[in-house]
Amino acid sequence: MPLHYQSCTFRYGRRSRPVLDQLDIAFSPGHTVLLGPNGAGKSTLLSLGASAKMPKSGRVLYGRLDSASRKQARSYRGKISWLPQHPGFLSGLTCREHVAYVGWLKGMRESEAWRAAPKAIERVSLTEKINSKVKSLSGGQQQRIAIAQALVHNAELLLLDEPTVGLDPHQRRRFLDLLISLRGNVHVIVSTHDIGDLDEAFDEVVVLESGRPRFRGTVESFAGHADPGCAPGRRLESAYASLLEAAE
Repeated sequence: MPLHYQSCTFRYGRRSRPVLDQLDIAFSPGHTVLLGPNGAGKSTLLSLGASAKMPKSGRVLYGRLDSASRKQARSYRGKISWLPQHPGFLSGLTCREHVAYVGWLKGMRESEAWRAAPKAIERVSLTEKINSKVKSLSGGQQQRIAIAQALVHNAELLLLDEPTVGLDPHQRRRFLDLLISLRGNVHVIVSTHDIGDLDEAFDEVVVLESGRPRFRGTVESFAGHADPGCAPGRRLESAYASLLEAAE
């Protein structure tokens, strides 16, 4: 996946400490999980990748498309779909209307977006709610509609920031199955604190700490950092803890 951050620096105020400082990383094709403690810069990194924010210095590229180029902005955003950690909703719309509206915002024709919305909603198993108002849904159901809106326009790359927040274990299982079904068709970067099933849905792990990559590698090599004495079912959690402890 040709998403490349070139010497990117970003801060939220002139005198504040940079969240990302001269970050240089090119993400690999496939499915990547982005781990790190709160404040590590994960949400900032994804928002820069979606061109919702712009770096103070450096560039973010998707292939040859530059997120900061006005001429390329439409093409750039058409290839990338972003689900922020706290998605907003037009609560007066039905689920189908909301998902179709987001597709239209992404450059789809109105009729095309209207036809594509039911399929996206079906993929998150909410067809029975397709004509319900978004405001009538539970928190977990709203999160699934947010995932549907990220899928509606057939983006090449999905940037998902804490997409399983509010999902119960059964819904989370469905989400992982959805990610697995996207393999080979869509690139994915997922920021999450849930690490129990990384080996099923992801190809690569990136651990971000204080705005810099602390680890990057396969799930297998990530698991290799686990304490040798940990329980077999806790290897990934142990590996994550070991990497963060080493960073302190």
